[in-house]
Amino acid sequence: MCHHSDCSCEQHYRYESRQHYSCCHDMAYGPRHFRTTEEVIIELEEYLKQLKAEMKGIEERISELKKEN
Repeated sequence: MCHHSDCSCEQHYRYESRQHYSCCHDMAYGPRHFRTTEEVIIELEEYLKQLKAEMKGIEERISELKKEN
């Protein structure tokens, strides 16, 4: 399943390990290579949201570990 909530495509395309490019594509033409500025902003905002959630989880885990000691 695609990681974009508003998309139903089943394929993912990653060209570099640390940079995500849109996985949504037209099957006749292959993956898109150029994204609009709006698409980049949306993807970066989603990435930031995920990073903040990860950071919160790490902070919670550190707190748990400190309580165990």
